[in-house]
Amino acid sequence: MKAIVIAAGEGSRMGNLTQNIPKSLVMVNGKSIIERQLSILKQNGILDIIIITGPHHEKFNFEKIRYIHDKNFLEHDQLGSLISAKKEINDDLIILFGDIIFENVVLAKILESKSDISIAVDMNWARTYTSKPDGSFDKADKVRFEQENVSRIFKTMTEADKKFEIGEFIGLIKLSKNGSKQLVECYEKIQNVHKGKFHDAISLEKAKLVDILQELIENKIRIDAIPITGEWCEIDTEEDLEIAKKKFVG
Repeated sequence: MKAIVIAAGEGSRMGNLTQNIPKSLVMVNGKSIIERQLSILKQNGILDIIIITGPHHEKFNFEKIRYIHDKNFLEHDQLGSLISAKKEINDDLIILFGDIIFENVVLAKILESKSDISIAVDMNWARTYTSKPDGSFDKADKVRFEQENVSRIFKTMTEADKKFEIGEFIGLIKLSKNGSKQLVECYEKIQNVHKGKFHDAISLEKAKLVDILQELIENKIRIDAIPITGEWCEIDTEEDLEIAKKKFVG
């Protein structure tokens, strides 16, 4: 098994903290976000790790790590960055955002999944947003599922959604070799023909990972939701960073 860390974002909402370094190198109590990720991946026996880089790519200097520089990071979003490493999406694989930190138990839980495509979801997601000043539930990538089987990934909840279990996608995916093949084939099927809006994205070029996951669902590809235990945090703003510092002391 290998891992791909998508760390090509600009981190523009982090202010001066990301003026000269990638967001994933921002420090959380003495360790960078990505150092924490690499440590947990290695603790779980995942040693073949690829980091997809964007701005300030020269700042990464971890040993025994492979790098793919997404030179076109300004032209697309998460999905485009992942596709820059398409040749590596060919085996059992963990895909994770470069701006999340989490406890070991979170990764260990999704690694137990035997499904071709599994996504980690937080069932206590609502508390995260009620504790923030803006309290906007619409910012969460919500996952609707029944007995693990995901039927919809969305931001704006409908009355119909409330009849199902709802979790938040945390930016952590596990693919089997077959799941990797399904994701690549799904993308290649649409890459040269799709025009206009793509699920929640304004275009395929600006699509996030949740958009290709929704495309898989609509193509009758099963995705399983794996409810996690343990702490995790996405660090997208300076406020998020302060929350992470309280959660992850060590």
